[in-house]
Amino acid sequence: MVQAASEKNYIGAKKLHLALELGWEKWKLAFSSGVGGGVWQTTVGAREGAALKSAIERARRRFGLSEKCRVISCYEAGRDGFWLDRWLRREGIENLVVDSSSLEVNRRARRVKTDRIDAAKLLSMLVRYEGGERGVWSVVRVPSQEQEDARHLHRELRTLKKERTRLINRIKGLLATQGVDRAMNRQGLVQPLDQMRMWDGSPLPEGLRRRVELEVQRHALVHEQVLACETQVRRMVRGSWEGAAAEVSRLQRLRAVGPCGAVILVREFGWRKFRNRREVGALAGLTPMPYQSGQMLREGSISRAGNRHVRGVIVDLAWAWLRYQPDSELSRWYSRRFANGSSRVRRIGIVALARRLLIALWRYWAQGELPAGAILKSCT
Repeated sequence: MVQAASEKNYIGAKKLHLALELGWEKWKLAFSSGVGGGVWQTTVGAREGAALKSAIERARRRFGLSEKCRVISCYEAGRDGFWLDRWLRREGIENLVVDSSSLEVNRRARRVKTDRIDAAKLLSMLVRYEGGERGVWSVVRVPSQEQEDARHLHRELRTLKKERTRLINRIKGLLATQGVDRAMNRQGLVQPLDQMRMWDGSPLPEGLRRRVELEVQRHALVHEQVLACETQVRRMVRGSWEGAAAEVSRLQRLRAVGPCGAVILVREFGWRKFRNRREVGALAGLTPMPYQSGQMLREGSISRAGNRHVRGVIVDLAWAWLRYQPDSELSRWYSRRFANGSSRVRRIGIVALARRLLIALWRYWAQGELPAGAILKSCT
């Protein structure tokens, strides 16, 4: 009986490691039973679940593993998103989604790169990770289907605003070539094209006019979509909105924080469980990157290896914070350190303020700790 239990534990201790190198048409699979167990690779069609399960069964038989042994897989986060992680877990396979930027890369100027080599490298790192070497890469925390879907609205809103700005700049640039200034704002043209005059007082040329009309029509459509998205965000905040409504409402009580900014922060970071302030700053990509070697020490820029949506909105909120919360401790810190410097120093300082502000807002919506010296709105 003791021997049967030991054999059961031995079989249960064996694991099948699987690394997936995902392509659009084919997936390269690399299998191993552990350190020194050899590597077997095969190729299946992309997004073919039956072929993937068949390859796993073949790998089990090849390495002499039990049908009930653990299967641990990994793949790089990218175009395929998280649906594959959900499918693998539904099939009883333990999976890790790996941050691509955290993988080790050969530093040679020229190196061979194929899917076969990449899959083998990913597999070796998976074996090392399962062996206890946790620092070999960074694992992505996968949101639920509902949490992932809830992020589309505010991300589309930011995309539309950038598109609107691009169209405005293009129209201004086209008109500026003929000496026309101050002809466009967010709402549209300041005056009709028929009334605009070039540098010499003559009407706009026909070709330029047709091109500007097309750009104005695109701008009108995008501007209408921006207004619709903003209305939907406000309606969402006012209505019942799962458990995040309380966090968004709490953030909106602060001066300088509007509904769109509060929604982005809560939807992107609200579902995460942070252990400390360093994780908050790192996930937003607001981590300093110094370069030190021997006697040389350079203060680099921020890593930008985090959530660009949060990073963009928190920098905007930092400028608004200086305006609407001038007596807060964060604004006073910025004034002491950067306010009297050059424009470049002030821009560097606003990124530092953004990191501190993000941490302060996280403590406020997650723990109820009001930022020092901050003022609440009289009404929401």
